[in-house]
Amino acid sequence: MSDDAWKQGFGREPGPTEREMDSFDDDEYGGPLFGDTAETSTTRRSGAVERIKLDADDSGALPHWTAAATGEVPRIEPTTPKDPTDDLDVWSSFTTESPVWNEGDPVDAAAPRATPPVDTTGELTWEDSEPSGSTAVTTESARDTGAVSTTDAATTMQDAVAPARREPARITIGTDPSGMPRRPDPRRRGAAPQRPPRAGGPQPGPDGRNLPLAVATGLLLAAVFLGLTLWSPAGSMTFVAIALGLAAIEYFVKVSEKGYRPAVAAGVAACVAAPLAVYWVGESALPLVIFFAFLASALSFVAADSVESGPMPNMAITMLGVVWIGVLGSFAALILRWSTFSGGTDWGTDTLILVAIGVVVNDIGAYFVGSAFGRTPLRAWISPGKSIEGFLGGAIVTLVVMFVISLGDYSDTWSDTVHLLWLGIVISLAAPLGDLTESMFKRNLDIKDFGGLIRGHGGVLDRFDGFLFALPAVYYLFLVLEPWTAFSG
Repeated sequence: MSDDAWKQGFGREPGPTEREMDSFDDDEYGGPLFGDTAETSTTRRSGAVERIKLDADDSGALPHWTAAATGEVPRIEPTTPKDPTDDLDVWSSFTTESPVWNEGDPVDAAAPRATPPVDTTGELTWEDSEPSGSTAVTTESARDTGAVSTTDAATTMQDAVAPARREPARITIGTDPSGMPRRPDPRRRGAAPQRPPRAGGPQPGPDGRNLPLAVATGLLLAAVFLGLTLWSPAGSMTFVAIALGLAAIEYFVKVSEKGYRPAVAAGVAACVAAPLAVYWVGESALPLVIFFAFLASALSFVAADSVESGPMPNMAITMLGVVWIGVLGSFAALILRWSTFSGGTDWGTDTLILVAIGVVVNDIGAYFVGSAFGRTPLRAWISPGKSIEGFLGGAIVTLVVMFVISLGDYSDTWSDTVHLLWLGIVISLAAPLGDLTESMFKRNLDIKDFGGLIRGHGGVLDRFDGFLFALPAVYYLFLVLEPWTAFSG
């Protein structure tokens, strides 16, 4: 409809609907519907049109709708003085509590920009309210410009405000990465109370151990071992199997107290079976023992009720004990086989006795030298009491003892001085590493000893930790050097 036609429409006679609406001004309907006055009403009488007056003083007519916008903003003048507390509690009509500003909320974070709704039917449009002009956004343009629907916008805002999941910095003892709870051991009721030393009795050393008792216990163990070894290789093999079995029990009991659920039966059986199988079959039995240990451990967790049994960390802790104690300890049986299956020679028993002497004197030398001159920690976070000076002192004492054995010609198998010095070097490197490894595990478990079976030494595993690394190293050194050839030549 053109502008002229729209204007001419007011010059015609009122229709039925218009006459009916005009009748609301009659007295029979109670007066004007909106209470219009003559100054502000628009009437049509006989084709005459009266313009709308803005106020009583005739300030001007309403601009025509086709006229350009002036840009002026209406002002509302207050009629009464403003109460300064009017807008302090704007939430009082909705709730009895005012919103509380949480500690740590960002105060200058920009509010997320509202995303215009997108019409999925293609009929409606969103008109931007920017003063520079209007822009219609339809479904197709929303896809091109990257606009999203209100559902996607709500999802995006939820993702933005959702707190990020905090991952643990490391695996905590008794848990696994999935966060499954671990069963506390009913036998653990707290640390056992420390008994004060008796008055007049032996006093503990710098490391808290009873040194005289430790020396006496060590001499007794050495006498039993030497007696069984000199009697028969089978007797020495019995000593090794019993020691590894007791060490395995100490290990699995202690990790169970700390919340793990290892396959104890499979682990202990593997640690005892490994040296026996190796002594009987040879080195080729080790892979078979490891396979059966892993299989038995897996079956025990497959039969569990749910994943709360923690199969992954608990199978790992089981196989750690099997490899650390069973596999490494079975190299003693491989050394003894040289005496049993090599024509009745003493190669195996001689070598095992030299390993025992080397590990013991290395430990004693490191203890006394470190106590007297130790200033630089070897690995402070593992064991603050172990120092570089003690490590060097233990190595020197070991080499001196091996040199004395060479001078006295006390070994029929290791008779060459160079071979014995190589043996002392290998023991001086491997035994402290085994000791540090066990101390690292104890530090991780937050325990002092794995057991208390041996008076003055803690447990069996605490006493034979250095042997577990020295035995494999000496075994392969024996294969490389073949020290018996020097004696036979």
